[in-house]
Amino acid sequence: MPDKPLDPEARALWQRVAETVRPLKGRRLLRKAALPAVSVEKPIPVRAPTPKPIAKATTPGDTLDAGWDRRLRRGVVGPDLTIDLHGYTLTAAHEVLEAELGRAIQRHARLVLLVTGRPPRDSTERIDGRPVRGAIRASIGDWLHHSRHASHIAAVRSAHPRHGGAGALYVVLRRTRG
Repeated sequence: MPDKPLDPEARALWQRVAETVRPLKGRRLLRKAALPAVSVEKPIPVRAPTPKPIAKATTPGDTLDAGWDRRLRRGVVGPDLTIDLHGYTLTAAHEVLEAELGRAIQRHARLVLLVTGRPPRDSTERIDGRPVRGAIRASIGDWLHHSRHASHIAAVRSAHPRHGGAGALYVVLRRTRG
């Protein structure tokens, strides 16, 4: 990509910077032909660009405060709704999940208990590297991330043993305002 020619102010500024360069120890400075001097009558104002607000992707993430996390770890908060995906095929489980999340959002639920079943424990529960059981659990993260309801999900956490432990997840929904 060819260099753009510098305007006179930029050229003068670059010349001042180039004069301050010293070679690294044991190296010598290769000098190009000096740029023609240009007089600058006023100093060049240097301003930091104003930061533009960055739209953060609204995906299930780590947006809970410490109080929520502490209550979930202790199991002291009860779920508003339970979605049990046991016995469904992958396709049917995905459809049920989408429908039930929509229902939970309409009801202004804050905490949904998502029962998925336990993940495979070891290699004896796998055939050709694929889990014999736990396929729904393995897919849940992607399903929630790409769900049409992803913007309503504040966080996903492991469930407390009294609510299913490793076989369940908490889906914390954002509070609806208005």
